[in-house]
Amino acid sequence: MSTLRTLIVDDEPIARQVLREELAGFDDVIVAGEASSGEEALAQIARLQPDLVLLDLQMPGLGGFDVIHRLPLGAQPVIVIVTAYDQHAIRAFEAGALDYLLKPVGRERLEKTLNRVRQLRRDPRGVVESLVRLSEIPGTGRKIAGKSGSTYHLLNLDDVLAFQAEREIVWILTARQRFMATETLRALEARLGPGSPFQRVHRNALVNVGHVRKMTPLSSQRWMLTLSDGRELIVSKRLAHNVRRMLRC
Repeated sequence: MSTLRTLIVDDEPIARQVLREELAGFDDVIVAGEASSGEEALAQIARLQPDLVLLDLQMPGLGGFDVIHRLPLGAQPVIVIVTAYDQHAIRAFEAGALDYLLKPVGRERLEKTLNRVRQLRRDPRGVVESLVRLSEIPGTGRKIAGKSGSTYHLLNLDDVLAFQAEREIVWILTARQRFMATETLRALEARLGPGSPFQRVHRNALVNVGHVRKMTPLSSQRWMLTLSDGRELIVSKRLAHNVRRMLRC
C-alpha cells in the first residue's frame, strides 16, 4: 500500500494538531510537514513534494487560493480545502477541488476524503486537471495541464505562447519546450473564453497576444506573427480580422 505524504497548512496550531491526531489513525498516511502560513506552505511544497495538501483558505497574508495560484513548478499535490466557512468550501469544490473538509474535522468525514485522494492518485492526469480547475477561480492566476513524455505538468497560462494543432495532437508552446495538451483546440478556446489573451489566428493555432512581438504583412490579408521566442506563425486569410484587432489594442 503506497503512502500519502501529507502537508497540513493552517495558521491555527490547534487546527493543525486536530488534523495531525486524526491522520495518525490511518496507516498509509504520513504527515510530512506542517505550515502556518501561505508563504511557508509554498516553501514546504517545493521542498517536500507532498502527495496531499490539507489547505486552510483563510490565513493572514497569502490565503489558500493564493497558494494554489503560486504552486511551485512541478508540484502536483492533491489539494483538499479545509475551512470553517461553508461558502468558501463550496466555492472551492465547485471550482474543482477534490473535496473539502469543514472544521472541526471528524474521522468519518476525513476517511471518505482520503479514499477519494487514494483513487485520484492513480490518475496523474486527474490530479493536474483538478489543480487546473482550481486555478480558474476568479482572482487567481490560471493554469493549464500539459504532458511531456509520461509526466503531466501544471503550467502558468501566462507562460504559454500559443496552442498549435498537428492533426490529432495539440501542442502547448512555451519559450523552453512544448507540451502535449489534454484537450482539443476547440475545447481550449471555449474554456479560455472571449476575454482571454488568446486569439485564433489559424484553424490550427491560438496565439497569446501578450507574446506577439512583431506582425509583418505578407499581403493585404495575410500576416506573419513573430512571437517572443522568435517563432513565426502565419495568420490565415479568414482570421486576419483577429490580427487587426490586436493592432488596435
